[in-house]
Amino acid sequence: MSADTLRPVAGPGTVEALRPARLSPRDVVKVGAVGLRTRPLRAFLSALGIAIGIAAMVSVVGISSSSRADLDRTLSALGTNLLTVSPGQTFSGGQATLPLDAEKMVDRIAPVESVSAVGAIEDKVYRSDRIPEVETNGLGVYAARTDLRATIGAQLRSGTWLNAVTSRYPAVVLGSDTAERLGIGRIGTDTQVLVGQRWFTVVGVLEPSPLAPELDSAALVGWQAAETYLGFDGHATTIYTRSAESSVPAVQSVLGATANPQAPNEVEVSRPSDALAAQQAAGKAFTGLLLGLGGVALLVGGVGVANTMVISVLERRAEIGLRRSLGATRGQIRAQFLTESLLLSALGGVGGAVLGAAVTSGFALYQGWPTVVPPWAVAGGVAATLVIGGLAGLYPAIRASRLAPTEALATP
Repeated sequence: MSADTLRPVAGPGTVEALRPARLSPRDVVKVGAVGLRTRPLRAFLSALGIAIGIAAMVSVVGISSSSRADLDRTLSALGTNLLTVSPGQTFSGGQATLPLDAEKMVDRIAPVESVSAVGAIEDKVYRSDRIPEVETNGLGVYAARTDLRATIGAQLRSGTWLNAVTSRYPAVVLGSDTAERLGIGRIGTDTQVLVGQRWFTVVGVLEPSPLAPELDSAALVGWQAAETYLGFDGHATTIYTRSAESSVPAVQSVLGATANPQAPNEVEVSRPSDALAAQQAAGKAFTGLLLGLGGVALLVGGVGVANTMVISVLERRAEIGLRRSLGATRGQIRAQFLTESLLLSALGGVGGAVLGAAVTSGFALYQGWPTVVPPWAVAGGVAATLVIGGLAGLYPAIRASRLAPTEALATP
């Protein structure tokens, strides 16, 4: 029923009084949408400010959640039971070394399921003998055990891994960054790189290794080949161990003393998955900053809605006066403009939520992550727009309801 319809009711005695009919929720929405339909461009631009703020907040939360889901998936596939042992510093501040039998000693720990190691070599790797020795590209060379790939969970991008045969000859497997920096895409039987003063045949290229990122920028040769051709001394510089998940803390507490009983204080023990968790925590702090920026954008959008509603009241004084003279109450006028503000904000909120979800999906797809858009982020964003819309439209709605019919109709 229209807000301007007057309904006769029985008054005292024989006199009949007229009172305005109540607006149904459907009528309130229809009346409130009039301003949006008559001024679509202004409504769109005002809603756009709200949409940008909500899109920023939803996409930040969505991208952060997608990143965490990818990390959880990675850790689930690789496991969190990998521990590393590496030499620290001596009491005098020099570089310590692990004993030659450190691997065998670690392997004697009952809960340890597998052990492997790499040993750093002073030689560098080059694409050709025409490159100056100082241009190392930050690439290192490591002697590697044949069971290293299985222990750290590394995957091959192409080629094969070192085996009992190739580990004794000049064969090399490149980390993902090493292959990229040396300009090696596809490998063939004649693909070679210069390691120190000797040519090595490239037999494989690894995918990035999240739990052993130091190997991404390395060239890996067989342990025996390193001793034969590169003068490797046989000392491991990093030992990787896999243990039963429930026994990881216990193993971690004894690794240092087991690897080097003579100087356990010169041994560093770490858990690579903890570094990934710390990286995730740092990402959460950055996410909070971006959410704050999204909140500022949302606030600016709310100010835009308030400005639009104030101007709308000024421009529609004649309409307000006409409706008041036909019997519309102040409450109905307030409801009309408050509903208009809420619809305008809801339009921006829903549009921003859709845009934020689309941005999250596109970025996650580009990164190869699972797409995660938390429902609470979408619902919270839309709820926030309704709150902002209500606050932004409250003053204009009250101002419109206080206009006297004669004053409003007299306005040119």
